[in-house]
Amino acid sequence: MADIAMIGDKDSVLLGRAAGLDVYFETDGAAAGKLIDRLARENTRIIFVTEPVFLAAKATVDKYISSAFPAIIPIPSGSGTTGVAMDNIKANVEKAIGASILF
Repeated sequence: MADIAMIGDKDSVLLGRAAGLDVYFETDGAAAGKLIDRLARENTRIIFVTEPVFLAAKATVDKYISSAFPAIIPIPSGSGTTGVAMDNIKANVEKAIGASILF
């Protein structure tokens, strides 16, 4: 098990395997949620999740929002971005400094 994992459709996350990450091909929200829980129990530190899966597994992602680990980071899928990743970054910056300075 690596400290960093990627979850999403095959086309979007396959490159992560070349970078040495644990890669999981999953697009179903419920199954992805269970996978995130399992990776958290196995002490995976960072989990990159494609935006569609991030949204589909939102209930599970929200359980870890205030935990230091795992850091669950949305990334655009191979079919493009939905804006979820950027919205997440904006929210975290605003929370950290108390004001929105991006865009």
